[in-house]
Amino acid sequence: MHMADALLSPAVGATFWAGTLGTIAYCSKKLKENPDEKLIPLMGVLGAFIFAAQMINFTVPGTGSSGHLGGGMILAIILGPYAAFIVMASVLTVQAFFFADGGLLALGCNIWNLGIYPCFIAYPLIYKPLTQSGSTPKKLAIAALISCVVALQLGAFSVVLETFLSGRSELAFSTFVILMQPIHLGIGLVEGFVTAGVINFVKAARPEILESVTSARPLSADISIKNVFAGLLVVALLTGGMLSWFASADPDGLEWSIEKAFGRPELDEEEVGMAPVLKKIQKKTAFLPDYNFKTDNQESDKDKKTWPSAEAGTSVSGILGSLMVLSLIILIGIVIRIFRKNKT
Repeated sequence: MHMADALLSPAVGATFWAGTLGTIAYCSKKLKENPDEKLIPLMGVLGAFIFAAQMINFTVPGTGSSGHLGGGMILAIILGPYAAFIVMASVLTVQAFFFADGGLLALGCNIWNLGIYPCFIAYPLIYKPLTQSGSTPKKLAIAALISCVVALQLGAFSVVLETFLSGRSELAFSTFVILMQPIHLGIGLVEGFVTAGVINFVKAARPEILESVTSARPLSADISIKNVFAGLLVVALLTGGMLSWFASADPDGLEWSIEKAFGRPELDEEEVGMAPVLKKIQKKTAFLPDYNFKTDNQESDKDKKTWPSAEAGTSVSGILGSLMVLSLIILIGIVIRIFRKNKT
């Protein structure tokens, strides 16, 4: 559900950039108040895992479409909403700048759509109330499933609304909604089951991690997360380096919806204004566009992709991107720690 710049007007893109930056500032302030020294490494390795997981599109049966894990609910449940939003923003920023996944003008919208709804709506208003009276595996699974579906439905509707507010008349509001909501319902159900599996695994391996979030207390100093960190990092590198070869070649839910409504999976890009300027910047920063090595015929190469796509560029992208997200979040953690020490 990564939006391209062609879907947005500069005014709408800038508005959501402002809202996203404000939320990042608020979340950073909240993290400065959190003394848990184990939180940043956990954020980093989960960010690496989500980056790699988002590379794997799964086919939505009977539709000719595909979807991928958003990961917002996994992050919110394990890290809490503030840390989760920072991680999601880091993942999407690395994707946009270095892999050309999602536009730079649309980056604020993408962070909003994939971060705000799971972290600040679905998690506090659905997941927490449903698991308050007990956290059996069944309750966790039901809560995760409902939360993921709601978060993704809100995110999908937000894409439609942002496009409508941008004046993109090529996509009629009612038609776009009718296409976007059902296809993302199917994607949300799959994400819900995956989220339930991950959360129940963490609960079995290190229940203290989930308890520290619900109780708003830092992990005890005698609780080690080394095994969890190492395990998630290995899974992230294997996912990005090998499992990403098996990503579905079908268009994702957003591209599928656009193609059904417009006849092509992408709208025409603006030739003047802010969007083409940002496009030029992205072409310079994205050294592995579309998660592969740069070629002279990037678009035609994209059309020739086969399944499975066992390409070195895909593996390099998955491994390097995961490590970049991990490094960025660790850097953010160092900055937050410096500000915290200066404040005290």
